[in-house]
Order: sequence, then C-alpha cells, then structure tokens
Amino acid sequence: MPHGAQAGAGRAPSRTAEAEPAPRAGARPSRATRFAERAPEAAPMAGPAPARREKAAAPREKTEPNTLWLYGLHTVAAALANPQRRLRRLLLTTEAEAALAERLPRPWKIQPERVERGRFQTFLTEDAVHQGIALLCEPLPPVPLEDALARSRGPVLLLDQVTDPRNVGAILRSAAAFGAAAVVMQDRNAPPETGAMARAAVGALDSVPVAREVNLARTIQTLQRAGYWVMGLDGDANNTLAEARPKDRPVALVLGAEDTGLRRLQRETCDELVRLPISGAVESLNVSVAASVALYELVRKD
Repeated sequence: MPHGAQAGAGRAPSRTAEAEPAPRAGARPSRATRFAERAPEAAPMAGPAPARREKAAAPREKTEPNTLWLYGLHTVAAALANPQRRLRRLLLTTEAEAALAERLPRPWKIQPERVERGRFQTFLTEDAVHQGIALLCEPLPPVPLEDALARSRGPVLLLDQVTDPRNVGAILRSAAAFGAAAVVMQDRNAPPETGAMARAAVGALDSVPVAREVNLARTIQTLQRAGYWVMGLDGDANNTLAEARPKDRPVALVLGAEDTGLRRLQRETCDELVRLPISGAVESLNVSVAASVALYELVRKD
C-alpha cells in the first residue's frame, strides 16, 4: 500500500470535516433540529390566475331554405289550423304540448317532437318569447287581392313602405280584430314573413289575407274601380277620419311609414286625405297604433 495512502488513513480528520455524532436513543433533538423539522417548504410563487373558461354556446341549427320558425302558443296553433300552411317540424315541451292540445285538439297535421326548453336557443333569437313551442314551416303565399275582396267587403289597409315586421304584425292583429278584408303590402320595401312578425300578429298572420302588389298607386285605382273610397292618413289633412267616413261604400285606408308618411303618388291617387284628431302633446302616432284607432272608427256603429 502506498505510503501516502497509509498516512492519510491514520491521520485524525479535522473538526470541520467531522460528521455530527448521531443522537443517542431517547435523547431530545437539539433546538436547531426541532426548528428545521418544523420549517414549512417554500410555497411556489403565485402566477397569474388561470382564465375562466366561458361556457360554450350551443351550436346554432341551420334553417332550411324557404322556411321560417313560428313560435308562441297562439301563433303556432293558428298556423296548424291553417290549411294553406306547409309544415315541416313541430317542437314543443311537455307543458306546451298539453297547452296546445287544450287550445287545438288532436289530431294535428304533423307529428310533434318533444324537447327541453334549452333546445329553442339553438334556432331562435335570445329575445324570442316562444312559450316552449315552435313550428318550422314555409311562408304563406300572397293572396290575390281580388280573391280577398270577393270574400269580404270589410276595410282594406294599404301599407306604404312600412318596413318594421313588428309594426306589420301589430297591424295584422288589429285587422283581424276589426274584420278587415285584407292588408296590402308592396313586393319591395316591405318585410318578408318572419317569426317576429307572426309573434306580433298573435295568429292573425294566418287569418287575415295578405296581398303583395308591385305598384300601390295602381292598387288604389283597382280598389276605386271595385267601389272602395280610398283615404290616406295624413296629419296635415283638413278633415278627420270621423268626419269623412262614408256610410254608403267600403273604405280602403292607406298608411305611410311613421317618419316619412305617404309618398306623393299615393297621396295624389287617394280619393281623400284624412287625419286622426290627436293633441299637440305628440307629433304623431306609431303606425300600428294609428291603424288600430282608424279601424275602430271605420267599423264603429253610429
């Protein structure tokens, strides 16, 4: 064995390198050891809080071409009762199914699909008041004006560029309430049939004939030849509707948009311009409100 190794092995180790003697059995640990045992592990550094995951929205269902969703109990019941409606799907909750059966006894023309309320969020707008029932169907075909006049001599409403579907729906509801023969809109500058329009009409879309004409001025002339007295609502007219209302012939009433009123050609083609007597506190009425007041005046019995 080399001399250096022998000498190193036999020399006493220095105090700094000396191992700490193991504690005797049963001996209390030193103060340093007790504190070392109690010292907690260092907590990891706090990083940015994880971002909260938003709840994924349900995927939107695609609507078939040339179809629309009608919703609400009265609206759907009226559509189911209309033989002119072409139906595709009927979705409803258990509660809505019972309510529909009470309003419109079975059998129905289409087999219903029972769904949970959350399902309606996948194809209706968030503000749609659906009451747990929706019907996928095709829009109604326009009714020829001549056919509507042959069935009824009630008042006829002509809408000159009234474009808000909810206003049109409300006008249809008043037309149904007061026995109007038809509501006439333009092919252009008029809203198509929508779920919002049908909901505002509360079933009247399926009971009041809706005619769509290319030219309202020519339609006014057609009504005049059919014996109608055609009056246009205008806030600046001299006579009120009550003063001018004829008692010996049916009446057609032309209403313009709330902001622009009647266009020139319609004004010139009408037999007479009339107004509703409102106070100076308001400049005008909403067109659907004006239609309701005017229809009441036209059918009122003296």
